Amino acid sequence: MDLSILRSIGLSEGEIKVYSAILDIGFAQISEINVKVNVNRRNIYDILHRLMEKGLINFTEENKKRRFHITHPNKLIGFIEEKKKELDNSKELIEKEIPQIMQKFKESKPRVRTEVYQGIEGVKAYFEDSLDYSETYWIGGGRYLPRKYPNFFIPWNKRRIKKKIKWIYLMRHELRKEYKPYAFEEVKFLPEEFSGAPIVIGIFGDKVAQLLLGEEIFVFVTESKELADNYKRYHRYLWEKIAKK
Repeated sequence: MDLSILRSIGLSEGEIKVYSAILDIGFAQISEINVKVNVNRRNIYDILHRLMEKGLINFTEENKKRRFHITHPNKLIGFIEEKKKELDNSKELIEKEIPQIMQKFKESKPRVRTEVYQGIEGVKAYFEDSLDYSETYWIGGGRYLPRKYPNFFIPWNKRRIKKKIKWIYLMRHELRKEYKPYAFEEVKFLPEEFSGAPIVIGIFGDKVAQLLLGEEIFVFVTESKELADNYKRYHRYLWEKIAKK
């Protein structure tokens, strides 16, 4: 039985090992757990304490010896529900503070600002930022995110559609036969000559981003009204003069 899925609800590797050992043994003494998981005895005490705090294990005491056992497996679902409620409460509290944080953020920004993000989390951060703007202009996109990271993209795109944020999309030539349009999206296709390295340009508000989506993932974002206006003119020229439906 593979219980590594428990990482997704916040259990550490040690907690998963100890939980799994108790599940296998049934009613387990600390010495039995120690043999099975090969973890320092002091660490086992700490892990058992954390698992009990989470309500995932319990113990009985006979002849001054504790035997640990897992609680009803449905407690795993209850634990997830508790975490979800905590996150929902945290979300409400943070949402109340966002206006003040945003004000401070805007006051501290320089006239021209450049940021570099690395990895897929950087791409996610860029997409989250775009939800504050009414439209995004794309040059050279290839549906990278929905293909590689659907678990992030699908719920994110639902939020975009709910907010009626428009995409004006100059798509790569090779996607002409396979793409499926999204709501609030206009698409034209660039000539084959524009296909090459997996680099996408995205423009929203005063921000211009170059997204490098190859083996290594980087996002280079420059915030400048002059630069963004120039790229929007470039996009408009390609849209009207070069790209085809």
